Amino acid sequence: MEKSTSNEAGASTVMWEHLEPFVRTKVQELIQQLLEQEVTEHLGRVRYERREEGHVGYRNGYGKARRLAMQGGTITVRRPRVRDLDEEFVSRVLPLFARHTREVGVLLPELYLHGLALGDFELAIRGLLGDGAPLSPSSIERLRSQWQREFDQWRTRRLDDREPVYVWADGIYVRAGLEKEKAALLVVIGAMKDGTKEVLTVVPGYRESTESWLEVLRDLRDRGLQPPRLVIADGAAGIWGAVDQVWPTANGQRCWNHKIMNVLDRLPKPVQREARKLLGTIPVAATRAQAEKLRDTFTDRFGERYPEAARTLEKDWERMVTFYSYPREHWKHVRTTNVVESPFASVRLRTDAARRFQKTLNATAMIWKLLMVAQQRFRKLDGEVELADVYEGASFTDGKKVVWRAAAA
Repeated sequence: MEKSTSNEAGASTVMWEHLEPFVRTKVQELIQQLLEQEVTEHLGRVRYERREEGHVGYRNGYGKARRLAMQGGTITVRRPRVRDLDEEFVSRVLPLFARHTREVGVLLPELYLHGLALGDFELAIRGLLGDGAPLSPSSIERLRSQWQREFDQWRTRRLDDREPVYVWADGIYVRAGLEKEKAALLVVIGAMKDGTKEVLTVVPGYRESTESWLEVLRDLRDRGLQPPRLVIADGAAGIWGAVDQVWPTANGQRCWNHKIMNVLDRLPKPVQREARKLLGTIPVAATRAQAEKLRDTFTDRFGERYPEAARTLEKDWERMVTFYSYPREHWKHVRTTNVVESPFASVRLRTDAARRFQKTLNATAMIWKLLMVAQQRFRKLDGEVELADVYEGASFTDGKKVVWRAAAA
């Protein structure tokens, strides 16, 4: 009696070694049930129930078995077919051409662009999704072609409804297989009146020349984007020359990270640690006057022995302290080009991903896809109320809003 009970319990217990197949089987059964239930709700009757007068449509068997790749593995389901309907039946559970879930769709470009060669990519994705995953060299090539089509559509979309307050502009350099020189991918990211951030454009250009940036900004303007209140970029002359021509009403803020690195490059290594500590205090000063006092302290400390470093710090100073004319809540966002640098960090460290492509334009579509993945995790800017004030043209001094009061009679 005890032996029989033990055997029955063992037969009904899921063992550790078979847990994954068991879970996938249950998920597969659940999705198949959802597909059946969806048809039942659409027809208004269960299987084998007679059709009432006025109802249309019949069940018509099943389509071919289809593999669906999920993060938990790959399952196989069969879509119920329906005929004699007034309009085409479209499943909300499993779209017609879907071969993987949305989460896997996000995973694919991340894996691809994180430096996996084609063979390694297929091996890695099969390790995650199972041997039954609907992947092949041709399906991967179709995926790349799809990203290219999506990119082509994206870069011509209208931008009339955007309300940009801040815009960050920067370039990332990539090297494609057949091209001798690196090309700059010119990237513009905007912060809107509601605090959301959006990648506005990704364009391959010849380095960061004024002509290349002019083409980028004019394209944004022609697609309906209004001029932002502030442009944040590094010290390259090309972007500022283009901004002055296309967005003459926009103010400019140079990136403090780039400025500090430029100054340190003009100092010998033995003094760089001390200099970096002092330089780091300047952009976090509470007021513009304090920042200028700290600048003078740096000049007094290093200017006599290293005049080139002092001149580099003082160069284009007005664009270094523009952020003091904007809300304090936004300072950490607009002092640097980190908004562009952060999502590109993984791309910069994985140049092999771009070298797999013969032309930079092809690499651009792949890198754009990675940016679209990163954009889903963009955080909104702090100080949403102040963003609306800036958009409407309010004035700020040392981060505080200027309130004009009428003179007493």
